[in-house]
Amino acid sequence: MMQLFYVTVNVCLTSNLCVTPLGLEGDVDLQFLLVGGKLMKIKSSSWKKDRMYKLHDDNATIWHESHRIFKRKQTFSIDDVDSVRKGRQSEGLQKHTEAHVEDRCFSIFFKGRRRNLDLVATSVEEARQWVNGLEKIISNMKKLNRQQTSEQKADKNKDNMMTLKELKHFLRQINIEVDETYAKLLFTKCDTSNSGTLEGSEIKHFYDLLTHREEIDVIYEKHAATGGQMSAQDLLNFLLNEQREVATLEDALRLIEKYELDDSAKHMNHMTKDGFLMYLQQEEGSIFNPAHKKVFQDMSQPINHYFISSSHNTYLMEDQLKGPSSTEAYIKALMKSCRCVELDCWDGAHGEPVIYHGHTLTSKVLFKDVIKAIKEYAFKTSEYPVILSLENHCTLEQQKLMAKHMISILGSALLTSPLEDQMPTAFPSPQELKGRFIIKGKRLNKLDAVFSNTSPGVEDDCVSEEDEAAETNNSKTDTNEQKIKLAKQLSDLVIYCKSVHFSGFEHAKDNQAFYEMSSFKESKAVNLAETAVYYIHFIMHLSRIYPAGSRTTSSNYNPVPLWNAGCQIVALNFQTPSKEMDLNQGRFRSNGLSGYILKPEFQRYAGSEFNPMTLTKGPWIKHKAFHIMVISAQQLPKLNKDKPKSIVDPLVKVEIYGVPADTCSKETRSIENNGFNPMWNETFQFDIQVPELAMLRFLVEDYDATSQNDLIGHYCLPLTSLQNGYRHVPLLTKRGDVIPSAGLFVHLMLLDAK
Repeated sequence: MMQLFYVTVNVCLTSNLCVTPLGLEGDVDLQFLLVGGKLMKIKSSSWKKDRMYKLHDDNATIWHESHRIFKRKQTFSIDDVDSVRKGRQSEGLQKHTEAHVEDRCFSIFFKGRRRNLDLVATSVEEARQWVNGLEKIISNMKKLNRQQTSEQKADKNKDNMMTLKELKHFLRQINIEVDETYAKLLFTKCDTSNSGTLEGSEIKHFYDLLTHREEIDVIYEKHAATGGQMSAQDLLNFLLNEQREVATLEDALRLIEKYELDDSAKHMNHMTKDGFLMYLQQEEGSIFNPAHKKVFQDMSQPINHYFISSSHNTYLMEDQLKGPSSTEAYIKALMKSCRCVELDCWDGAHGEPVIYHGHTLTSKVLFKDVIKAIKEYAFKTSEYPVILSLENHCTLEQQKLMAKHMISILGSALLTSPLEDQMPTAFPSPQELKGRFIIKGKRLNKLDAVFSNTSPGVEDDCVSEEDEAAETNNSKTDTNEQKIKLAKQLSDLVIYCKSVHFSGFEHAKDNQAFYEMSSFKESKAVNLAETAVYYIHFIMHLSRIYPAGSRTTSSNYNPVPLWNAGCQIVALNFQTPSKEMDLNQGRFRSNGLSGYILKPEFQRYAGSEFNPMTLTKGPWIKHKAFHIMVISAQQLPKLNKDKPKSIVDPLVKVEIYGVPADTCSKETRSIENNGFNPMWNETFQFDIQVPELAMLRFLVEDYDATSQNDLIGHYCLPLTSLQNGYRHVPLLTKRGDVIPSAGLFVHLMLLDAK
């Protein structure tokens, strides 16, 4: 692959042709994009304009026509695209186009907060080619390796030659500062033709020198014991002794077949240094255990035995005072494997209920449109059940319409009765509830009424408000006295998640049925989490925690103490990038992105004496010594792209989150003016008492002596999901997107403490 790439690049350098994405040579959809065509851009019902769009010759940029007088740049990078959706899958297209153009519509969604692009093609076939072509390019971009990303940047003016000035500009572009003397030395060493420019193989030589990984040399040479190369047996020894993997000779041969680039070495079942580096940069060499990318936990336990990825005010894109409400917010949360979403329901115009943050300036979105979006995207990332947490403020007639919409839109996927033929005594499992929607809300009667054919004394009756609604309304009266009328049609849809007011642990123990659950605002939950009886409550009952109403900017609270206490549904503002969301992303990265993580056994069974605040002897204590060496980083992004000479001074923080006894943070020194290949070789040790609740977080920052450090990238994962040995760590942006080519290289060892 690497040799093929160099051939492709050298052809490009000598013939002034662009680099065709690997595997797409002659692809008809790619050729269609390069020619381009007219698309109708949709902004509103009155703003629908035909514009020319085409793929630029670099195969990485889309050019589009613009009629603005003071127009911004007329291109966007494929790398900035999050996804392409065929059909009327955006709010804009649903509102501003007719159903008969469904097959001609598609939307381009971007990473971050950039507004999506809604387009209508001139024909169904052209829409198909646009979507297929873009998806192929996006997929190809994700596969580009580090070498490709950098080498293509070197020739600034595309004349197939690189001058000393271009070389220095290139070094700054990839975030490395070198002095004048070293730049000239590097240039002269590569300019074997003495032409004053680098061409063809000379640029390749320059690239090889630039990307040389000294730390990889040391590791490879230590283990390459067969004529200067790694034999299959040498590689097996490396896997067993350094990577601490359970491996066989067949596993080593499989890696050679998969990643070795040199045919002669592969023929001898050897792995060269290039193949070794390729292996380390792929998923087998990642810090995250590839086995945990699939569902590997027991999914047959009752759902109250799991941590459940949960969103608060899911409809909001921004703050809680004037931000927009959108179906897109639900789509983004569900695609991140969120399994519990919130619907804040109010009476809307024309008899149609709406969702928004009541008594604020946040925009409104139709309830039925939200249900349609949930139905469409609920099970694309995870097939496990989704809980719809209703906060109901509607009048009876609109409640009945809510029930009608959910029944008609969700169909058989909506759970409308217990799975059993008789009154259940415990929750069903995520496995049993695959592909189902569970309604959380108020119910007029007990669940056993489903089997006894009893009903409330009247068709509709009064119930107390949801605790969160009562807090939002800021009433001075006791929560129990705040009543709303509940429609029987809506009540009957609440099966396994009946909302009840929390009146104390003793009351819950004596009176609360297994399917009855309470919600707690963060401050109350944190206070209760310091009492041992709270942990017992979370073993027996589902509970939901939500952010305080005072968090008007949609900020988040620390979810870790609540997970430590065993709370299943810790709802966060998914729309707000934060350390807390990093931790949530890390917690649910494992188990196949199912959105369900099986709680440790000591958090699942009655009689457990586990207390995270005051650790005592018990099965939760599995003392580990965690050794980590932060070796190096590769291709860290520039933070200030407007200043060409601005180079980052990176440092790495290594953080452990878990029970208080395990929570700890350590950091490296900063490296001045080098974001391309900084090296630290710094070692840290952590003592871990409860590894099953611990998470490891890497934070890479740009050091600033006079102000707060700036975030470069981060990554978080459960401690139990890491792989020992030499590993690469991917880095994510503030919003959780992968930073192409950037990463850390570390050595890890999680061992039983002596």
